Amino acid sequence: MAKYAFGHPVKLGHGAAREAIVAALAEEGFGILSEIDVAGTLKKKLGLDVPPYVILGACNPGFASKALAAEPQIGALLPCNVVVRDDDAGRTFVEFMDPHAVLGLVGRAEIEPIADEVRARLQRALAKLPAA
Repeated sequence: MAKYAFGHPVKLGHGAAREAIVAALAEEGFGILSEIDVAGTLKKKLGLDVPPYVILGACNPGFASKALAAEPQIGALLPCNVVVRDDDAGRTFVEFMDPHAVLGLVGRAEIEPIADEVRARLQRALAKLPAA
């Protein structure tokens, strides 16, 4: 896994995995601000057929407000991206942007505990999905 992301394959189909991770994130205080259908866009714009792939923009308002108060430009690094994708073999993956990697770019000590808590909540949400 890349140093900027974490996640794993799940024992759910694409649609069920998307629904399950949205519900698990809600339990951890995150809402979905945006959804990008990457596969649909590639099909529409380039005529490419790729497996299902969506990027969800997840946000916990409390942590976002703390991060913005500490560093107003940090909005360029928000929200937390959550990927639900299928590979060519039909396996579904749920993967998260690692807040440590991204928020660590800021280099401010007051951001570190925010990244710690956000990562812990994302990990708890992921743990609620059955791993493949």
